[in-house]
Parts: sequence; C-alpha cells; structure tokens
Amino acid sequence: MTRTVYVNGEYLPETEAKVSIFDRGFLMADAVYEVTSVLDGKLIDFEGHAVRLKRSLDELDMAEPCSKEQLLEVHRKLVELNGIEEGLVYLQVSRGSDGDRDFVFPSADTKPTIVLFTQNKPGLADSPAAAKGNRIISIEDIRWGRRDIKTTQLLYPSMGKMMAKAAGCDDAWLIEDGYVTEGTSNNAYFVKNGKIVTRPLSTDILHGITRKAVLRMAAEAQMEIEERLFTIDEAKEADEAFTTSASAFVMPVVEIDGVTLGDGTPGPVAKRLREIYLDESRKAAV
Repeated sequence: MTRTVYVNGEYLPETEAKVSIFDRGFLMADAVYEVTSVLDGKLIDFEGHAVRLKRSLDELDMAEPCSKEQLLEVHRKLVELNGIEEGLVYLQVSRGSDGDRDFVFPSADTKPTIVLFTQNKPGLADSPAAAKGNRIISIEDIRWGRRDIKTTQLLYPSMGKMMAKAAGCDDAWLIEDGYVTEGTSNNAYFVKNGKIVTRPLSTDILHGITRKAVLRMAAEAQMEIEERLFTIDEAKEADEAFTTSASAFVMPVVEIDGVTLGDGTPGPVAKRLREIYLDESRKAAV
C-alpha cells in the first residue's frame, strides 16, 4: 500500500512527494522534527509535541509553517488516510530553500518546508522488547551542545545505535564528563531502593515529552524522584533502569555494559510506569 504523505500543504502519494535538493534540511540538517505516537487511531501527547516544536523553531529563529490547529488537522487526516491504528506520525520542518547553497540563512520571506508521514506499527503498545527489556552499552557523547533543540542532526545517535548492534545489544547511553546524558533517542533513568533517578533538564538533554508525562505520573503514584547527574557505574549498581520516548513509551533496561540489573528481567517500577503511561495516555489521546 502506498502511503499518503503531506508536503507543503499537499496530500500526495509518497511516490510523488518531492523536496528541493537545495533545501537546508537536506544540505545542512537545518531542520527540526517531532514524532507523535498513535494508539487506537488517536494521537498521544500531541499538545506537548506541538509546544516543543514551537520552542525548537523559536530557538533556531525559524518560521512556523502553520498554526497548531492546522498541524492537528494534518496529523489526524494522515492517520485517517493511512488507516493507522498503532504507529507514528513524523513531522519535519526545515528553513526551506532559496534555490542555492549558502551558509548564510536565506531571506526572511523564504517559506519553511514542512513534511509529515505516517509509519504503521501494529503491536506498538505490546512490544516484545518491553517484555524482555533492553541491553545497552555506554559510549562517549560527542554531539553538539544544544540537545534540547530537537534537530535532525541525528548522525551520531544513529552511529550509537549501530555500535550497540555491533556489540549484540539494543541501544546506547551517552556519557559526557563522566555522567550519563541520555540514550541515543530517549531519556535515561535508574531505580535504586525505590527511588527514580534521572538527569535534570538543561541544554544537555532533550526535554522529552514522554519524560515529562512519566515523571508527573510517577509523582502522582507517590514514587520518589530525584533529578541529578549520575554516572554509568551508579546505573550499573541499580535495582533496575529504563528509558522513555514517544515511540517506545517506557522501555525497561536489564543490562548495562554487560552488567545484569536485578534478576535480568524488567523491574517493577518500569513495568508499572509503562502500564500507567499507556492507560493514562489512551484516555487523553486526541
């Protein structure tokens, strides 16, 4: 089945979608993106993703391509046209193209490029990986310093996932100045004596939409939370660990750099938070 995608105001078959070779998203990764999950045909945490998109655009002095209401309409239309019950909607906005390549930004009246497409992911909520838990490695964090802006500069995170794959593992956590920043495409946490520990928000990590929701739900469930810097060795000594992201929700971690956490199966805190998140998110979905 050919997907219907959205490019600069048009709904098109994916085989007919085109973006200029001079687009700055292609030439310079001068673009931001969001990924919104779909469960039961509805959008999860759309409001949070829309707010973060505007923040990313503002931080890069990039024009908004349309209103939040229009974005919601496009998301819903693509979900409908592509028959998505469980899956993802990918959104990307670039600074556009003025017909050539230049390090200097194009003129202010250059229209941004906006692209959206869906990915069908049956079984997204009942992922076998969540029942098994992820095995991770640690790698050096050599990304640029503004990780709070959700740009398309994803080469090193992609390389990190390949390093993990080469090591027979599922993912990688990034280390900077001796401390864990985050995962390649997720926020990182460990649990010790019932306390959830995660790095505080700053320009060093992405301000995860799922992170925000999960921490709120954990607090409402009377779970203890501590936001501070932590080392990979601390995480290795934890009772359990997990990550959060829009596409994997709450994902248990059962091994770090070859060290098994707990009994090597997903821990009770991660499992409970995943249950709560999926239940509450489905109720609030749009």
